Amino acid sequence: MAFSSVSQVGPRYSGHDLHIGFHAPIGLGSLLRSALSSDTAGGARPKVLIAEDDPEISQALERILTYEGYETMCVRDGAAALEEVHDHPPDLVVLDVMMPFVDGLSTCRQLRRRGDRTPVLMLTAKAEPSAKVEGLDAGADDYVCKPFVLDELLARLRALLRRNEAQPEDGVIAVGPLRLDSGSRQAWVNGVEVELTRTEFAVLELLMRNAGIVLERGVIYDRVWGYDFGDSSRSLDVHVGYLRRKLEADGTPRVIQTVRGVGFVLREDAPGHVSVGEG
Repeated sequence: MAFSSVSQVGPRYSGHDLHIGFHAPIGLGSLLRSALSSDTAGGARPKVLIAEDDPEISQALERILTYEGYETMCVRDGAAALEEVHDHPPDLVVLDVMMPFVDGLSTCRQLRRRGDRTPVLMLTAKAEPSAKVEGLDAGADDYVCKPFVLDELLARLRALLRRNEAQPEDGVIAVGPLRLDSGSRQAWVNGVEVELTRTEFAVLELLMRNAGIVLERGVIYDRVWGYDFGDSSRSLDVHVGYLRRKLEADGTPRVIQTVRGVGFVLREDAPGHVSVGEG
C-alpha cells in the first residue's frame, strides 16, 4: 500500500502529498485552506468515531479530522465501535466495511436495530453497485470507495453533519400513494410504513415537496448532500434505486421517474413502472 509517512499535520507539510486509502494523493495546500475556512471554527467540536482496522488510514484520518476541528475517537473493530457509540455517543461514525470480529455492515445493522440514528459514512474497497447497495441496506447514510479523495470525504462528512443538525419542516406531505411526516421522519406507501435511511428520507422529502417538478442532479446533490459531486458520481442513482425498491415493494406503480440527462421527478400519475428515458 502506497502511503506517505506523516508524524503531524500543519504548515510544515506544505509541498508534500498525503496518501489515503492505498493510492489517493491529497495536496496539503488545499487541505490547509479547507481547515482555515472550516465550518467548525469557533463552535462546538463535532465528535467523529473512526472505526478502521488499518492503522495507517486510521491514524491519518485522526490527524486530519482533528486538524479540521473535529473531536475524534478511534477503534479497530465493530465490537469496539458498538461499545464506543453506546458509552460516548458521537455525532457521526466513519465505518470501514472490512473489520475483524464484527464487520462494518453488521455493526451498522446492529446500530439501526437498536434505534440509533447516528449518521454513518461507510468506507469500502468494493466499487461494485451491489456492494454499495448492501451498505445502504445495512443502514448507512453515505459511502466512499477506497482509494478516496480527501476533499470529497471531508465534504461528505460536513454534509451529513449539516443534515443531522437541520430542523425538518413541520407537516405531513401526501402525493399519490405516498405520505411523509417531516416531524416524526416517517413515510408510508398506501398506508403501510416503510423504513428509510436518513438519506433516502431526505431524497424522498425533496422530491415530494417538489412533486411534478424535474429536479436536476446537481440540485438534489446540493440540497441533500450539501455538495455537487458532479456527473461521475453514482451516489444519487444508487439511493434512488434503493428507494424505488422500497416504495414499489407491494406493486405500487413507479412515481420517481428518471429524466435522462437532467435528473429526477416525482409524479403521482406516472403510468406503470417505466421511467422517462429508461429502457
